This record gives sequence, C-alpha cells and structure tokens, in this order.
Amino acid sequence: MATRARELEERYSRQVLFKEIGEEGQQRLARTRVVVVGCGATGSVLASWLARAGIGTLRILDRDYVEASNLQRQSLFDEDDARQSMPKAIAAARQIVRFNSGISLDPQVADLTPQNVDSLLGTADLILDGTDNFETRYLINDYAVKNSVPWIYAAAVGSYGVTMNILPGETACLACIFPESPRGAQETCETAGILNSAVGLVASLAATEALKLLVGARSNLRRTLLSWDVWSNEQAEVQAGSPRAGCRVCCAREFVHLAGEGRPHITLCGRNSVQIHERQRPVDFAEISARLQPLGSVRHNDFVLKFFREPYEITLFPDGRAIIKGTTDTAIARSLYARYIGP
Repeated sequence: MATRARELEERYSRQVLFKEIGEEGQQRLARTRVVVVGCGATGSVLASWLARAGIGTLRILDRDYVEASNLQRQSLFDEDDARQSMPKAIAAARQIVRFNSGISLDPQVADLTPQNVDSLLGTADLILDGTDNFETRYLINDYAVKNSVPWIYAAAVGSYGVTMNILPGETACLACIFPESPRGAQETCETAGILNSAVGLVASLAATEALKLLVGARSNLRRTLLSWDVWSNEQAEVQAGSPRAGCRVCCAREFVHLAGEGRPHITLCGRNSVQIHERQRPVDFAEISARLQPLGSVRHNDFVLKFFREPYEITLFPDGRAIIKGTTDTAIARSLYARYIGP
C-alpha cells in the first residue's frame, strides 16, 4: 500500500506542484467521473490528457472503428488498430491502460441515442464533446441542461477549432448559441480536411477547462465561445455568460432531442457512409460470417465483423448496429442491411 501511495505521489507530483491544483485538487480529480462522447480526433486527445491527469473514472463512448485515415490526428490509435478495425473505445482504453493503469476505465462501443442516454451519461460529473455532428451534441445538451450536468462543446475542422463551456443555469447552452443546426453551412473534415494541430489546440483548451471545473475553480472558467484558426492566427470570442431569453432548452425546457424527434441516420464525418442503428439485437458473428462467405470477403474478431462486396463495405457490431460504407443514401443502406444482415 505504501509503495502504491509513493507511486501515485510521484506520478502526479508536477501537477500537484501547480498550486491551483495542489494535493486537494488532485484528490478531487481522483473522485470524479467523466464521460468523453466520441473518441476520434478531439476525443482521443481529451481522453489522453484527462487520464494522464488522474481522473478517477473515465467512460469512453464511441460508435466507430479505427481506419488508417484516423492515424494522422487520432492520438490513441496505431497501425495495428487500423488493420484490425478495432472499435475506437476499446483501442483507446487499451492504450490508456499502458500509461495509467491506476484509473477506472469504462469503454462503451455504442451510439448515443435518446434510448440509452440515461444509462451512458447518468453518473457523469462532466461530459466532454468529442463528436462530429450536431445531432448528438443537441442530445448531450438536452440531457445536460435537464439534469444540471456541465459539459464542454469542442469541434475542429480544417485549421479551425472552437470550444465553449456549458454550465446549466449559469451560462448559455448550445441551443442558445445555435438555435438551429449549422450543419448545412459548415464544412466537415471530409470536405475541408483537418490539421492535427488544430485538434490538439482545441482539445487542450477544453481539457484545461475540464480540470478547472473538476477541482472547483469555477471562477476561472471561460464564459465565451472561443474560436481559433491556427493557420491564419485569427481568434474570436462570443460572450456566452448567461442563458438566452427565450431559449427552447434553457427557458422553455423543451427537450426535443431527448424525445427522439428529428433524429436521422447520421452520415459519418470523413467517410461515404451511413450508420444503421434502429435494430437493437444481439448477433452471432460466427453464424453471419459463415452465411456471408460465399457472397464476398468477410472477417471478424470479438468486437466487429467486416463484410466487403464491391462497391460496399459493411461493418457490423455485436448489438446489431452497422456502418454501411459506399453510399450516403439511407434507403440503399437499409436495403443492404436487410439483404446481408437480416430484416
């Protein structure tokens, strides 16, 4: 026991020397529960920094798997993860254990939906945004405001990053700033690419705000929407100090995203893909693999099954969720799912 105590003292010694955290702050971090929703570019940096900082319990929630194109910016994955198409949550947790086995990790390979949001976010002291779409962010925002859980919005595309702290009842929420989804006007990493340095900047800013909140330094929290372009060196801040009068979430308490209204099949960032997540059922990889062998190339491990039949690629998860690559047409995706996986 004494040896373990000395190891922990040494591990976090430089952070404890920072007087704004100190011994008391480090102890508070060890008692906290954080959920990172999405473990792609931003989420992998957030998870890494907070794990290294000594967060007590870290839940990593992600619906996707590792591909070679991720390795340029997603810091918790390697080439072997990409070759095996490892679910990002599992691959991230395995890597974190290698550098900090002293925290509690809870990887969840799942898509955050109105049906599972309570079970996946229910114990969180703080929710961090590592997602790539506003549908999921609005769902997080509804949950956080309804349940008075702080969360931090973060996004990056091209050379540009943006982040905002959301403290329900104190600051503007996401719907205060963006009453409607800006997706039609915004670029994505598929159209504009992305610099890993932009990801690193915005995730580091968000991780620092997370530490402030978790150690109780609320007076030091930034109360603006901050944007920063690392290529042009332009930055801007929009005040977000109080809820907007008339906000449908903060003021009217209308949680339409929690109710599941208007939630589409989400086209995934960076890929010509559609996710099918309306069929929740356990699947037998061995049985499906044997059935698909005559129809195309198929392989699987404990976490994911991959089926290739030109020009499509189907990635199937154990709960029946699938990612159909090769189309953005939901009707085609549904048809392929029914044909090869089952109705």
